[in-house]
This record gives sequence, C-alpha cells and structure tokens, in this order.
Amino acid sequence: MEPISIALEPLRALLVEVGAFLPKLMVAAAVAVAGWLVAKALRFALVKALRSINFHVLTERAGIDAFLQMGGTKADTTALLGLLVYWLAIVAALVLACNSLGLSYVTELLGRIALFVPRVMLGVVILAFGAYFANFVDGAVTAYLKNVGLDEASVLGRLARYAVMLFVILIALDQLEIGGDIIRLTFLIVLGGIVFALSLAFGLGGRESAARLLEHWMPQGDAGERDRSAQK
Repeated sequence: MEPISIALEPLRALLVEVGAFLPKLMVAAAVAVAGWLVAKALRFALVKALRSINFHVLTERAGIDAFLQMGGTKADTTALLGLLVYWLAIVAALVLACNSLGLSYVTELLGRIALFVPRVMLGVVILAFGAYFANFVDGAVTAYLKNVGLDEASVLGRLARYAVMLFVILIALDQLEIGGDIIRLTFLIVLGGIVFALSLAFGLGGRESAARLLEHWMPQGDAGERDRSAQK
C-alpha cells in the first residue's frame, strides 16, 4: 500500500491546491462581475450628468467632437469620457480580482493603468474647455480688430487661437506626463517664432494698418497738444 500512497501523494497535493484555489477563483469572478455592473452604472450616470449640464454642446462648439469624427468614430467627447470611466472601473475590479488570486505582477500592471486613465480623462476635459476658450479668444480678437479697421483681423484672430491651443495642449500633455521639458521648450520655441513672424509681418507689410491703429488710439488733437507742450 505504501507504493500506492506514494504514487497518489502528488495527486492528493494537487487536489488540495485546487480546493484552496477554487474559492479564490470564485471570489475573483464575483468581483469581476460586480465591477462590470458598477462600470456600466458609472458610465450611464456620467454620460447622463454631462449631457444634463450641456457638456456635449460645449465640446461641439469647441470642435472636439468634429475632430473625433474625423478619426472615424461616431462617439462624441461625452461618450468618450463615459467609456474611460467604464474601463477605469473594469481595471479597478480586475486589480482587486488579481490581488485576491495573488497575481502580484498583473496587479501592479493594472494598477499603473488605473492611475493613468484619470489623467487621460483630465486631459480630455482640459482640451475641451481650452478649445472652447481658444475659439472665444479668436472671435473676440477678430471682432475687436475689425472694429478698429485692421484688415488682418481674421489672421490675427486665428493666430491668437492657435497660441491658446498650443498652451492648452502643453497643459494636457503635462497632465499625462508626456514629453516633459522637451515639450515645454518646443512650445516656447514655436510661440516665440509665431510672435516674431507676427511682429515682422506687422512691421513690414502692415505699416498703413499700424498707422490707422495709432491714429485710432491717439487722435490728431491729442497729438497736436503734445507737440505744442513739447515746444514750450
């Protein structure tokens, strides 16, 4: 009987390990299913809340939805945020499930993903509000310069919008911790180039517009009074 007992010992040890593992597996499966249900509920609640405050109107006017649709997707920014919340809840549930199974490496990897998803969501929100503000700046600058009679009002308005968008993209990338100092230096170089090109074009090709702008800011009467006071 001893040889038979020795031969069955590995099988007995395997059955013991399986018996100890099955409850953990059932708990992990229950956590995963519960996380899936919670993820669906959170996605529905977030999309409903964002649409109730007309967040989709803001993203549509900002042009973010049109940019997403250019990529071939039919979802808008609100649906994208709902999807990110959904996967955040799924990943969090998988972290708990894998932790209960003792899968430390998988848990660490999923934990890093779970920490990255909120940064992506914050970056999307920053881009949405930043693009809306950039369009507002474009309209305000264009309207003001047209009122003062500047012919290049539309061009300057677009340049102002692009400058704001570059700054917003820099903030979004900083939230994602992408690029670091290289992105900041690139932004400063591009912004400096735009300012230099704008000042050069305005100085060389916009002398008449500059003269009209100065006449609007400093009428002839005020200039004559300044000249008489200087002569005295």
